[in-house]
Amino acid sequence: MTAVEPDEGMRAAFDAAAADLDDQARDRVTLLSGDLAGLAATTQRASFDVVLCHGVLMYLPESRSAIRSLADRLAPGGVLSVLARNGDSLAWRPAARHDWQAATRMLAESTAARAEGRDAFYRNEIGVDARADTLESLTSSCTAAGLEVEVWGGVRVASDDVPVDQPAPLGDELAALLDVEERLGATDPYRALGTLLHVIARRPRRPAPA
Repeated sequence: MTAVEPDEGMRAAFDAAAADLDDQARDRVTLLSGDLAGLAATTQRASFDVVLCHGVLMYLPESRSAIRSLADRLAPGGVLSVLARNGDSLAWRPAARHDWQAATRMLAESTAARAEGRDAFYRNEIGVDARADTLESLTSSCTAAGLEVEVWGGVRVASDDVPVDQPAPLGDELAALLDVEERLGATDPYRALGTLLHVIARRPRRPAPA
């Protein structure tokens, strides 16, 4: 597996964690210094069967150029997996937590963003101003990059009503939570409420030579 990380501190944290792995496990991961803008040069224009971009797009000014850069690294038939903040459900988390003022603000922001044809913005749980995508915008970006969206789902549909620092449940309760989350995230109309959007798109295989 090849990972690309622009932040020196995050790369140092990886190295510290990897020091506890055996050599075989450590050798499975190659960590490179770079970012999406220079992805082609960083990876020496290698192509991959699977490319993951999870929890990154919300910290970028826009998504289209990032998805294009990721798509360019896909081999024919390769899959891109994107996990992004769902701009169509910004009010769901604060509403589920009974934070009515925040829910009202998010409703106003998402409504204004749609009316103005722009991305919505929000303050995330670590206090950073971030950007949200929609299924429509991600699908459009994938299509523009030559990819076909095969499936999408919602993530954290029913389990996002707790503070980020609250410990996860254990045992049977955790198993039940994961089962419900997986089902809701794949089922209409519930999946549209996911705090995160999970979009999987594929690069078509080249046509066979005549």
